[in-house]
Amino acid sequence: MCFDCNSSSLSRRSLLKFAGIGGVAAMTACFGRTMPAFASNAPALLPDEALAKLQEGNKKFVADAEACAANISKRRQDVAKSQAPWAIVLTCSDSRVVPELVFGGVTLGELFVARNAGNVVDTDVLGTIEYGTEHLHAPLIVVMGHKRCGAVSAACEVVSKGTKLDGSIGKMIQPILPVALAETDRGDNFVDKTVHANAFNGAERILTESAIVSRLVEEGKVKIVPAYYDLDTGVVDFLHKV
Repeated sequence: MCFDCNSSSLSRRSLLKFAGIGGVAAMTACFGRTMPAFASNAPALLPDEALAKLQEGNKKFVADAEACAANISKRRQDVAKSQAPWAIVLTCSDSRVVPELVFGGVTLGELFVARNAGNVVDTDVLGTIEYGTEHLHAPLIVVMGHKRCGAVSAACEVVSKGTKLDGSIGKMIQPILPVALAETDRGDNFVDKTVHANAFNGAERILTESAIVSRLVEEGKVKIVPAYYDLDTGVVDFLHKV
């Protein structure tokens, strides 16, 4: 089910056709030489309201993965010239992690999504989040890791086995290495605990490395929440806010 209608006429397979049209492109879209006109409208939701909406959407996804993509054509027209997303989601590029579906079948213009392997906070991601909060007025930032994350698993293997990774992959996971090194439990739960810690670390880095976001958090306009997505159950566990 989606937030805007009670129809469940589309199957999950049908919905997958719409999966790519949400906020996933937000990270990779080029703003051009000049920045576009900023959204002038204030956020429709407070941070806690946005979080509650994500939580409710995930419950619907877990209870009934059938979802609807209501009136996409009209929605596309509505948001074509401006956007006012109510949540920013930083998550992994893993093909099994699709925020627009995980959070209940949200549609165009609702989520501002940044993705890379391991949901790492780098310059591009931080700039994307600052744009989403300061100029698009999104009141919530979610940093979401997930079960069996390949990037985190690679970092854990480097730490525990001294594995050498060639090319840019080794550079990409460098920010995850300190998180893995700090994890004392190197047993069966090593990767999973590091995924959780990496989500917390990313949320903390956003707060400490961005003066823009930090100011908005202090003003009560933005909340940052780390989260963990279970690939098996579909449940998103929202961890305590940073």
